[in-house]
Amino acid sequence: MDLRSLFTSPPRWLARTSRTLTAIEVAIGAAAMLLIFFLVLVQALQRYLPLDGWPWTGELARFCLVWLTFVVAGVLVSRDSHISIEMIDAVGRPLVRRIVRVISCLVVAAVGIGLTAAAWSLTMDQGIVKSPAMRMPMSWLYGISLVGFVSTTLRATAAAVGFAVVGVPESAYEDAEAPIA
Repeated sequence: MDLRSLFTSPPRWLARTSRTLTAIEVAIGAAAMLLIFFLVLVQALQRYLPLDGWPWTGELARFCLVWLTFVVAGVLVSRDSHISIEMIDAVGRPLVRRIVRVISCLVVAAVGIGLTAAAWSLTMDQGIVKSPAMRMPMSWLYGISLVGFVSTTLRATAAAVGFAVVGVPESAYEDAEAPIA
């Protein structure tokens, strides 16, 4: 199997594994978002109820925001849904678009490697440190973020290789400019 066919029609086990990992990452992100919603709702209700507040609700909501941000970053990179400058898509030369997209994916992968190393170090070193309100080990915060950084690195690397081998798909910009039939 050559490299081009691997990216145009991947083997079933690879496609299934990718879909499963994506579903897990999106499920963790959705759970974090729902938890943020309910925790902020609880905080709002605590202001008006004659009960003592729970200080851990705000802390957990902030942690969930960090987890949500980093866990779904890899999914966004692989679906080309991350923040990007799409001006390059308007360039008429496919080779230029391909080179810029490959370089940008490699930069994302390099940043992902650095963040993965930092998260690994923090996960290993910060186990003794606990959060103030929940007393949660801070290694948990960094450990879940580590999953997102590894995913981002792997997916950005795969996207760079895919763009290099197969090319850049037609952009949404060109589709928007196409006449409606």
